[in-house]
Amino acid sequence: MPESEEGQTFSLSQIPQFLRRRRWWILLTASATTLATIAFVQLLPNRYTSEATVLVIQQQVPERYVVSTTTTDISQALQGMTQEVLSRARLLSIIDAVGLYATERNQLAPEQLIEKMRRDLDIKPLEDSPERRNVNSFRISFVADNAQRAQEVTGRLTSLFIQENVKMREHQATVTTDFLQEEMEAVKKQLVDKEAVVQSFKMQHLGELPEEQQGNVQILASLSAQLQNTVAALNRVQEHKAYLESLIRGYQGVGALDTVKAGGTGIDATISPTEALEQQLSRLRAERDALLSSYTAKHPDVVKKDGDIAQIEALLAHARSLPRVSEPQLPGSPVVLSNRRADASTTQIESQLEANRVEMENLTKDANQLKERIARYQERLNATPVREQQLAGMLRDYDLLKQNYADLLKKQLESGLAVSLEKHQEGQQFRLVDPPSLPTLPSSPKRIKMSLGGAAGGVGLGLAVAFLIEIAQRSFYSEKQLRDRIKVSLVVALPVLLTRGEERRRTWRKTFEWFAGSVLVLMVLVAEFYVYRHG
Repeated sequence: MPESEEGQTFSLSQIPQFLRRRRWWILLTASATTLATIAFVQLLPNRYTSEATVLVIQQQVPERYVVSTTTTDISQALQGMTQEVLSRARLLSIIDAVGLYATERNQLAPEQLIEKMRRDLDIKPLEDSPERRNVNSFRISFVADNAQRAQEVTGRLTSLFIQENVKMREHQATVTTDFLQEEMEAVKKQLVDKEAVVQSFKMQHLGELPEEQQGNVQILASLSAQLQNTVAALNRVQEHKAYLESLIRGYQGVGALDTVKAGGTGIDATISPTEALEQQLSRLRAERDALLSSYTAKHPDVVKKDGDIAQIEALLAHARSLPRVSEPQLPGSPVVLSNRRADASTTQIESQLEANRVEMENLTKDANQLKERIARYQERLNATPVREQQLAGMLRDYDLLKQNYADLLKKQLESGLAVSLEKHQEGQQFRLVDPPSLPTLPSSPKRIKMSLGGAAGGVGLGLAVAFLIEIAQRSFYSEKQLRDRIKVSLVVALPVLLTRGEERRRTWRKTFEWFAGSVLVLMVLVAEFYVYRHG
C-alpha cells in the first residue's frame, strides 16, 4: 500500500477513484507516447531479408567402392568455409559489385562496412541434433535496405559457399594424394636401398644363408659318404699293397730256398715254387702241431706260427692263380728254371704294386679334397645361425618397408579415385534447394510490435505520472483521509450543493471529456491500424 510524504496512504479500494481523478494524465501520456512511437517507427527505413536453403548431399558412389579422403565434420567444414567466404576481400568485392551501403560508404571505413555486412549476414545450420553433429542443411540470409540487393547478395553468398565446398573437397583430396605420393616415393627409395643392402649381404655370404642350409646339409652328407667310400677304398688298396709286398717277400724266400736246396740239402731241386710252398706249409703245420703238444693255442709261439702259416697259405693261393711259365727244361739247370719262374712272378707283382701305388695316391688326393670340401661346408653350416640372425634384422626392416609401401600404394590409389570423384562432383556436395527469395515485405523494423510496445509503455508512463501528481498534492478526497490526517472526529458533514448552471457546466465538461477521450483513442487505433496494414 503506497504512502506519501504527508502520511497519505492508498488502498486497493481507492484505485478506481485514483484512475478517475487522473484519467486525463494517463490518457494524454499514453496517447502521446503511442503516437510518438508510431511516428518514430514510420521514419525508420525498411529492411528486407532474403533467405536461401542449401542441402548437404552425401556421396553418390558407395564408400565400399570409393572412400572419401575428406572426413571433416560438416559443421566444422561449414565454419571453415564461413571464414573463407566472409573474408575481407570477398566481402568488399560484393559491396562494390552490388552497391551496398551507398550512404554509409562516405562516412565509414572499409573495416566498418565489412563489420556491418557481417552483422547483416546470418548462416544458420538446420541440424537435427542440437550438438550439430548431423547437419544436413543450412540457411543463408542477408538483410539489406532493398529487396533486390538482399536477393542478389544472398545469391552471391550461396554461390560462394557451393564453390568453396567443391574447391575445399577437391583441394583436400589433391593434397592427400600428393602427400601420399611423396611418402610413397620416399619409402620406395628406402626400400630400394634396403633391397641393395640385403642383396649385397647375400652375395657376400653366399652358401651361408639360412635358405641354403638344407642344401648344405645334403651336400655335406653326400661328401661324408664319398669320403667314407674313398677311405674304405684306400684301406682296401693299402691292404692289397701289403698283400703284394708279402707275396714278393715270399717269392724271394722261395727263390733262396730253391738255391739252398740245389746246393745239396737233399731236397729235389726240380720242384716248382708251388710245390716248395706246399712243402714249407707242411713243415710249418708240423712245427705248430709240435708246439700245441706243449703249449696252448694262445701261446705267442703258436700265434706266430699261425701267422706264418696264413702268409704261406696266401702265397700258395696266389701262386696257384698265376699262369704257369713254360720254359724248356735245360738238363742240369733246375735251379735256374725255378729262379726264372720266381722272377717272372715277382715282376708281375711289382707291376701290380706300381698300379696300387698310383691308385693309392689318387685315392689319398681325393680323400684330402673331400676333407677340404667337408670342412668348408661345415664352416658354412656353423656360420648359418649367425647369418640368419644378421639377415633377420635386415629382412624385418625390409618387410616393414615393403608393407608400408604396399599400404601407401593402396591409399594413393584410393586417394586418386577420391580426387576423380570430387572432380566429377559425385562426392559430398551442397545443393541449392531453396533459391534466394525476393522479399515483398520488410523484415524490420517490426512496426506492429514496436507500436504496441509504445502503447504499453505510454500507459505505464501515464500511470507513473498520475501517481507522482497524486502523491505531490495535499488534497483530501474522503473522510477517512481527513480523519487519518488530523486525528479528530468529525461532527458535521456538508454535502456538495450545485446550482443548475454548475450542473450544466459539469455535464458539458463530462461530455467533452468523453468526446476528447474517444477522439484520442480513435486516433491511436487508426494509427495502429495503419501500422498494421503498412508495417
